[in-house]
Amino acid sequence: MFEQTKTITVEGVVKEFQWTNPHSWLLVDVTDKNGKVTTWGFEAEGPSTLQRAGIRPSEFKAGTRVTMTGRPMKDGRPAAIWVLAVRGDGKKFDPREGFQVK
Repeated sequence: MFEQTKTITVEGVVKEFQWTNPHSWLLVDVTDKNGKVTTWGFEAEGPSTLQRAGIRPSEFKAGTRVTMTGRPMKDGRPAAIWVLAVRGDGKKFDPREGFQVK
């Protein structure tokens, strides 16, 4: 479903953070150079894994500026696996860190 060797990076504004099991989704409104807005969905792990990675819904409130990197859908729809999020203040969030045993 997702490309395993390609990544995309988009900049936008958080629309919604769907904090759900088994997978969470960060929805980001991306505006192109012509002013058209496309909502991109970034799939991540469930809440317990995201919490271990230091990611909570309060980190991505609606309106938060964010640059998202992900592995895009093979069929070209505006969705990807969440690889890295960088908020407008520079703070980075990698959901895979929730799998690390410390």
